[in-house]
Amino acid sequence: MECKIRSWRVEDAKDLAEALDNKKILDNLRDGLPYPYTVNDAKNYISAMLDSKKDTTYAFAITVNDKAVGSIGVFRKDNIHYRTGEMGYYIAEPYWGQGIGTSAVKQVCQYIFENTDIIRIFAEPFAHNLGSCRILEKSGFVNEGTLRKNAVKNGIVLDMKIYSKVKE
Repeated sequence: MECKIRSWRVEDAKDLAEALDNKKILDNLRDGLPYPYTVNDAKNYISAMLDSKKDTTYAFAITVNDKAVGSIGVFRKDNIHYRTGEMGYYIAEPYWGQGIGTSAVKQVCQYIFENTDIIRIFAEPFAHNLGSCRILEKSGFVNEGTLRKNAVKNGIVLDMKIYSKVKE
């Protein structure tokens, strides 16, 4: 299945809410997202992304046939890490295992490396999130190691992996 990345549109809110109102997805993301996830939550997120600083936040809808089925973004770090960006993403569950995540990650990396001065993109999935780890590996990211007991999610202490891709 082919996907494309594009800028968010306010009319994506319904599809975004449908995708994110899923505990399986939220359990693999950082805290701060409400559950249940509503259309109003989605509108607020989309507005925040559209209003964000264009040289620090690169946020995209992942689409199939122009329907938003996920989200991906690279967020520039600061200080001595200003040429590094952290990537985060998720895909709606009905679209898992179809190559959409890998395609979206590759598209975003190409966009970032061709259109910004960022030279390193990294991601920190939970170590148990094998699907996300595999997406990064298939997209050319290098596993730099395991961050032991690096996070607490749902009251459980978890390891995370760190992956990076650098501009050649």
